[in-house]
Amino acid sequence: MLNYVKKSAVFLVTVFIALFSVYFFNEKVDNKVLRQDLNTKTEKKEQQSLIKDNAKEQVKDTHIKPPDSVKAVYLSQCGATSSKIRQRIFELVNDTEINSVVIDIKDYTGTISFPTELSGSKGKGCKVKDMKELIDKFHEREVYVIGRITVFQDPLYAKAHPELAVQSKSKNAPWSDYKGLHFIDVGAKPFWRYIVKIAHEAHQKYGFDELNFDYIRYPSDGPMKDARYDHSDYTNRAEELEKFFRYLSYNVKVPDRQGHIPVISADLFGMVTTNYDDLTIGQVLERALPYFDFIAPMVYPSHYPKGFLGLNNPNKHVYKVINYSMQKAVERTISETTPIFSFKYKKIEQKDKAQNSKPLYKKPSYDKNKLRPWLQDFDYGGDYGAKEVRAQIKAVYDAGLNSWMLWDPANIYTKEALTSSNE
Repeated sequence: MLNYVKKSAVFLVTVFIALFSVYFFNEKVDNKVLRQDLNTKTEKKEQQSLIKDNAKEQVKDTHIKPPDSVKAVYLSQCGATSSKIRQRIFELVNDTEINSVVIDIKDYTGTISFPTELSGSKGKGCKVKDMKELIDKFHEREVYVIGRITVFQDPLYAKAHPELAVQSKSKNAPWSDYKGLHFIDVGAKPFWRYIVKIAHEAHQKYGFDELNFDYIRYPSDGPMKDARYDHSDYTNRAEELEKFFRYLSYNVKVPDRQGHIPVISADLFGMVTTNYDDLTIGQVLERALPYFDFIAPMVYPSHYPKGFLGLNNPNKHVYKVINYSMQKAVERTISETTPIFSFKYKKIEQKDKAQNSKPLYKKPSYDKNKLRPWLQDFDYGGDYGAKEVRAQIKAVYDAGLNSWMLWDPANIYTKEALTSSNE
């Protein structure tokens, strides 16, 4: 009997040790997954809070759906305060194929364009006091209204919250680019929540149909060796930025009282269409695709370097630059596999496990018209008239896409490049 008890005790101890070892091993191995789950739970609580807040809104639903083919022009904050520029945009809408407009919600100064209690109202940038009425006028003309939010370039927020900004190693103060502008660290979560609040107010209170996020990147134009990041891992930029994309999608795409879910889009550097690295700013096409309804590569020919496609001056070959770039983007968008890792993609187990073989991931084949590029209608690096602008539009169509947006910071567009509204 005594031997039986001893054997039973030894057996139980052995089982306990085995179970503890399994627990400890799994805890260690799955630590990253557990942290991710905790983040998801936190995001879920925030989303539920947003849904409750949205339910309190008594604003009449005036949103319209995206046109099958978006043909847009950009209207800056300052431009939106000018009756002359407004009238010019209204005439484009009435006389040409333009059916959408992109209006600044928050510009490069950090100033929020419409009346608000948020801190961005204290900025010195232009403010559109009658923003709701302006959007109503566009809606009366059946114009789709997109609100552009400049994200991480925000000197106003950096001044109010310097501890969340990218830091200068030499000055122990917020880092500045060559224009003297400050950037918020990509990993600064209080700022994430601030951006979500702006997005929801723009959508619910003012009637913006779509929310477009620009400057969703690490800084690039400045003394980069002097930059320090206290809230993110700069050596792992693409992953840090994808965390923000995931948060943004999960917390902005929340139904309002009428059940309308905001459409969201992302502005990316034009060369994300052809490059597989992060361009030193964290942007990779495949890591943005899962989180946004539309992706807007800024394929301005003037922003391409000498030697791209063997061209001495890309400005002289606008059709070739844009057609090639967007064809490559289409191929990557519709592909069911990619060499690019994303939180949303699954690794494919390859039979040929050669030592130098690169990993491959399974991804959804997205609709190619998820791509909606920004095109150049401003003179920089060359003269952009009707011929150059129309060539860019044709390049988009020839790549199999149906939508585009024209950018000119002065809001002066080449009417001759656009087809008549009667055609």
